[in-house]
Amino acid sequence: MASAPSKLYADDVSLVVVLLDTNPFFWSSSSLSFSQFLSHVLAFLNAILTLNQLNQVVVIATGYNSCDYVFDSSSDLNRSFENGRMPVMCSSLLQKLEEFLIKDEQLSKEEPEGKIKSSLFSGSLSMALCYIQRVFRSGALHPHPRILCLQGSPDGPEQYVAIMNAIFSAQRSSVPIDSCYLGSQNSAFLQQASYITAGVHHKPQNLDGLFQYLMTIFATDLHSRSFIHLPKPVGVDFRASSVFGQAQSEAASASDKKRKTPET
Repeated sequence: MASAPSKLYADDVSLVVVLLDTNPFFWSSSSLSFSQFLSHVLAFLNAILTLNQLNQVVVIATGYNSCDYVFDSSSDLNRSFENGRMPVMCSSLLQKLEEFLIKDEQLSKEEPEGKIKSSLFSGSLSMALCYIQRVFRSGALHPHPRILCLQGSPDGPEQYVAIMNAIFSAQRSSVPIDSCYLGSQNSAFLQQASYITAGVHHKPQNLDGLFQYLMTIFATDLHSRSFIHLPKPVGVDFRASSVFGQAQSEAASASDKKRKTPET
């Protein structure tokens, strides 16, 4: 007899949407090379898919000027298993990632000097939420979604409003945003995203052990998190919101003053 449909997705089945920072300005100055970073991430993705055969992984590349889907296990992995070997999954992801990097680099040449070298985090976060909403609308039975941000680039203040809108959208949909920050200074945006959505934020001290951090902290499904102790937020930095709000107020004040100044 066939099993009941309600058993198709258990409490420990996950949909993990990974936002991968590919900003060349960050990786050119990082102590961890981009190729080493990818080796850690690919091993982590394989582990997630191995933990449960129903787990799903989606990878969105976050570049300097653009963002795009580079892997979806619900479609790409089926072709990998037909060939009987997991390396096909890695080669598919790497090929699409290389195409994305070339396109993003071409767009970077058109950017003016002096711009903050931040990644388009607001765009990739919005794409992740759109994908998850499609999963929600596909039916009542679906894996439990969460977002994992692997970022090293500095925060872009101009993206604050878009990022906060996405964070509150994730909160309303009960989608946790986990974040692993790889840069030298911590990210206020990622701290706020994880705090507001009840996700996990961590800044590894030793990037050479990134795979261990990913597996120990971020591989845990949402159901199992209630039974283990994960890093808790300590001193969440909300200064980005106040600084941006102050800048907006000053800009609005200057605009009002300009309008009120009589023409000579």
